[in-house]
Amino acid sequence: MTEILFVHGALVRDGAWWWRHAAERVQHRTGAPSRAVALPSCGETDAPAGSAGLLEDAAALHRALDEVEGTALVVGHSYGGTVIAEGAAHPAVAHLLHISSYLPDVGSSQGGIMADERDPVSIAPGSDGTVRVAGYDERSFAARFLQDVADPGERAGAWSRVVPQSASAFVTPTTRAAWQDVPSTYLVCADDRTTSVELQRAHAARATHRVELPTGHHPFLSQPDLVADEIVRILASAA
Repeated sequence: MTEILFVHGALVRDGAWWWRHAAERVQHRTGAPSRAVALPSCGETDAPAGSAGLLEDAAALHRALDEVEGTALVVGHSYGGTVIAEGAAHPAVAHLLHISSYLPDVGSSQGGIMADERDPVSIAPGSDGTVRVAGYDERSFAARFLQDVADPGERAGAWSRVVPQSASAFVTPTTRAAWQDVPSTYLVCADDRTTSVELQRAHAARATHRVELPTGHHPFLSQPDLVADEIVRILASAA
């Protein structure tokens, strides 16, 4: 059976929380196991703040893939796509799913990918080698990232999981492009207020298969059935 590995985006923690609605639906429909990869750059391991970046995140994904018995579907959201490019070059990987994400060339960095965005997310440096979102409170964060998530509890839960992240995660160039060697699907989030639709479509053009969803940046919170449908489709095609 194919196992699903979820890789969350930048500046947040607790991947299992973000992915839980889609993961539960997929498990109910297919029985497929899944787990979320802990990212060292987001403080989800014992690494000191600011000491672990993209390469450590990619190594964490690669170690998780080493534990897979059979094949894996790797799902990445936003920055998670850059982690996948670096860390998912592994014989267990059968398919990659990118959600409002990136399929970077070798030598690209997360900061470089985002450099030409007209309305970038505001971040500020810390004194410990990290960066964090700046100028947002729970309400303005929700308006930017979660405008189509109706449940106040979900919005509060998301805000409580915003964390600093190592600055090196954003400036380290990739050394691999795993997406070049395996089938991939890209979910364009057409109402995204964070990653422009133009940038999404540019990266989606590199994927094997593309789907546009009428959602904001986090469709696995706002419309998890749509995300689950695509995962189930991929699992069926890989069977």
